[in-house]
Amino acid sequence: MVHRVPRALRRASAVAALCGALAVGGCTASDGEDGAAPDRSTAPSATGPGGEAKVELPEPGIGFDYQIGGAYPPPGGVEAVSRDRTAKPAPDVYNVCYVNAFQAQPDAADWWEEHAPDLVLRDDDGTPVVDRDWDEILLDTSTAAKREQLAGIVGKWIDGCADAGYQAVEADNLDSNERSDGLLTADDNVAFGKLLAARAHAAGLAIGQKNAASLARQGRELGFDFAVAEECGQYDECGEYADAYDDRVFVIEYRADGLAAACAQWGDRLAVVLRDLDVVPQGESGYRRRTC
Repeated sequence: MVHRVPRALRRASAVAALCGALAVGGCTASDGEDGAAPDRSTAPSATGPGGEAKVELPEPGIGFDYQIGGAYPPPGGVEAVSRDRTAKPAPDVYNVCYVNAFQAQPDAADWWEEHAPDLVLRDDDGTPVVDRDWDEILLDTSTAAKREQLAGIVGKWIDGCADAGYQAVEADNLDSNERSDGLLTADDNVAFGKLLAARAHAAGLAIGQKNAASLARQGRELGFDFAVAEECGQYDECGEYADAYDDRVFVIEYRADGLAAACAQWGDRLAVVLRDLDVVPQGESGYRRRTC
């Protein structure tokens, strides 16, 4: 089951998105608080699957805020935030960097067509396969060679997250095969996810599985460290993530009944937050945030 929020509001400008694809290091947006990354030398850590640098794992059940639609100072009690990769990390909290790893941002489609057309998933007529709900072209994870090439591009974004001072990355659209008209399989995406996990660990970052509850156990085995789950309370899926990731799960609900369900069953174990569907920054019209 797919539960995702609109991505048009998840990004900075098209210029930032495109230059991020071309040269991540020089394209960090200026929104968000200034300040050096906090010292977390005593935080829980894990070693990557190949014995790479240790990475910091998020604590289960900590206060969480989902800010991928725009950065703002974390509310009181928040110890972890997720922000778009074009935003600076917040000071003195655990920072998760949002990366759209399996699909292309709407404003980046032209870049992919110009610079990496062979990595765009296409139907028998050569037309790009599009996630119509979000106007995103799918990336082609169907062969080992293409997965390696994609990992080179997305890997630079992951390295950019590490350079910016993030502690972790969430790789969105692990479930893009469900929107591929049968051209991709879950195994294709899991194989690509394994490459991303290795790249994140090599950069010193933890990596989170985004949605795809049915793949939670498999995701943990291939190297993901935690989960970011949209509406798992709404659809009674939180347990699959909690079991796979030892309660290291960030839950985002968009409806009051979903929040109530998540809080009733998981509020004392998982990090749960209610956000508005467009995840707009605090102070903008439509902003909504509640916790258990």
